[in-house]
Amino acid sequence: MQLTQFFIKSLKTSVAVAAVILAGCADTSPIQPAASSKSQFEGAVYGGESVTVSASTLGTEEYRVFHQGSTGFVSVQSVRTDAEQRATEFCDRKGTAMKTLRETTSKPPHILGNYPRVEIIFGCVARPGMVGAPADDDSKYTKLLNLKKLLDGGVLTPQEFEREKAKVLSQP
Repeated sequence: MQLTQFFIKSLKTSVAVAAVILAGCADTSPIQPAASSKSQFEGAVYGGESVTVSASTLGTEEYRVFHQGSTGFVSVQSVRTDAEQRATEFCDRKGTAMKTLRETTSKPPHILGNYPRVEIIFGCVARPGMVGAPADDDSKYTKLLNLKKLLDGGVLTPQEFEREKAKVLSQP
């Protein structure tokens, strides 16, 4: 009887420790101006894949945000969501909207030393509806973000993504 209780207690402790280890803390860096900061992918053992999401807007300062999962058991999408949230909150504090310009994501397999990582280069732009906010850009931006999510989810191949991206960017 005592052995069974000891085993159950040990099992509960092991599960709790494993949950803490797997949940862990993510690695983040402060949001910095892109022009004066270095990419976390630069010089890394495991590289990433970069995609241009939207063209830079003249006169808009570009910022860099980096986010990395603490284990290989988190998805790139959840890491991206965290990075996008940080960037959005940063621009919200400025009274503007976040616009993703470029994104670099880690390439699988996500193993020890190559955890899911996302780096977003973004700008803080006028919110839709504000004076000077181009409505067409927001529509293109939304379409490009949706295409990128389909690419990352494996729904689109890189070739299909590039073809669809070219269609969106060529629209007036």
